[in-house]
Amino acid sequence: MYRLLLCFRYLRTRYIALASIISVTLGVATLIVVNSVMAGFSAEMHERLHGLASDVLIECHASGGMPDPDAHLEEIRRIVGDDIEGASVSVHVPSMLGIDFNGQLITRHVNLVGIDAATYDTVSQFGRYLIHPENQKQVDFNLRESGFAENRENFPASGWHYRRARVAYERALDEERARVEAMNREVARLSNTLPHGTNEAAKTDDGLIEDESLHGETLDSDAPENLAAAGPSLGPLLPPELNGGATDGVAATFDPATEQYPGIILGISTCSNKLRDEAGNVRDHYYCRPGDDIRMMFPSASENPKVLNQKFTVVDLYESGMSEYDSTFAFVRLDQLQEFRGMIDPISGVKSVTTIQLKLIEGADLNAVRDALRKRFPPDQFAYSIQTWRDMQGPLLAAVRLETTILNILLFLIIAVAGFGILATFFMIVVEKTRDIGTLKALGASGSGVMSIFLSYGLLLGIVGSGVGLLGGILFVDNINAIAGVIERLTGQEVFDPTVYYFTEIPTILNPFTLVWVMAGAVAIATAASVLPAMRAARMHPVTALRFE
Repeated sequence: MYRLLLCFRYLRTRYIALASIISVTLGVATLIVVNSVMAGFSAEMHERLHGLASDVLIECHASGGMPDPDAHLEEIRRIVGDDIEGASVSVHVPSMLGIDFNGQLITRHVNLVGIDAATYDTVSQFGRYLIHPENQKQVDFNLRESGFAENRENFPASGWHYRRARVAYERALDEERARVEAMNREVARLSNTLPHGTNEAAKTDDGLIEDESLHGETLDSDAPENLAAAGPSLGPLLPPELNGGATDGVAATFDPATEQYPGIILGISTCSNKLRDEAGNVRDHYYCRPGDDIRMMFPSASENPKVLNQKFTVVDLYESGMSEYDSTFAFVRLDQLQEFRGMIDPISGVKSVTTIQLKLIEGADLNAVRDALRKRFPPDQFAYSIQTWRDMQGPLLAAVRLETTILNILLFLIIAVAGFGILATFFMIVVEKTRDIGTLKALGASGSGVMSIFLSYGLLLGIVGSGVGLLGGILFVDNINAIAGVIERLTGQEVFDPTVYYFTEIPTILNPFTLVWVMAGAVAIATAASVLPAMRAARMHPVTALRFE
């Protein structure tokens, strides 16, 4: 009992012990905060990477693709067995995206993916990242009337409502231009018959009429105003061939106000730019939106590939938060892409694909399935690449794990520094209390009893310091976004930039296992730091200790 009383007495009266407790507290709190934030980022990254990637991916590198996918799927099901939960086939092809924006052509290198809307959601979480709520339930490549991104601020008007208003406005502009051109031609004709020096107020310096209604006319594609009203907020003016012209095999009677080209879903970063406005608020500036037409150029699947030029109508956008996907992928209907690229045998009607994606049941061994498929389709016979989603993202996942490990090691050194402070403090106490230790031993205290005093003292410092650090770390994590806002207002520097991370707030996850091992590690370091002073005190001879000056 006397040992505990002495421990509490030293802890209560020694201010130097408070410094040791604070060191342990800061170390524990820092470890908890860093691990929680890293766990949050890692979980978000895993969820988004896995959400758009199936468990196992089989890719064919041949130019013509993988013939007869149904036979391949049957063989795969025979090999994998009941571990398959879902399967889908698709076509991946590198492409060039062209967007007409205010008379300028914006180009993007993208990976054009032809998907089967009925099965693609069984192997990925593609639908949940679409901005139209109905498409989140079931992907549809037909343009919807309206209702895009209803919970998103400043999203421009989209859908058929916007498309009809835009076409009507463009046609009105074309008619006005035609009228002005006709008037100019008439003026040019009459100018040859008018007497020299006639005053023509309607003429410009070059002798042509200038219509004030078209003077300085520009179109702002970012304006979110009502597109039903005729005005410059209707969107980018498209080239004349989009106004009902016959291109890409489309009949001359094609009416963009009532018809659409084949539907395409673009990643939000391929057609927008996330910037800050003058007030410092983050805004998306869109080059095109659902209802606009874009152009894709991609190679055919023939032995002598040629570049195909095809128009598509944007029917939706998707935003996963991972720039790798949002800025490089575009999705169309599988059957349409196969037809465009010539991936359908004209005689047998058998279609080819480039990719087979598999979704496995919960708890299935991904590596075992991958190895079994590689054994059935060896690389020396088949131009196939068979990988799990972790294999495809291996470098990124390994980098995150390495970063987390190094951060934990460095932050544990903070607690180690606190441990050296406890070690120095205990040596000072042993020297200062030498006569007291001699008195205890003279009164019958054993060496192990004296040693346990210091060990208990170190244990108590570790428990108190780590306990306070645990509470502080949890409170910090729970309020980390509010704290980040306060720091931003005080320093004027942004702590968490949503234009970089594509998160609306800092993600955090408190893992109970992490809390336990951080506290256990801190207590172990504090206790270990008290071992050497405790051993020195235990070895003191009572007579020598009592004579100490």
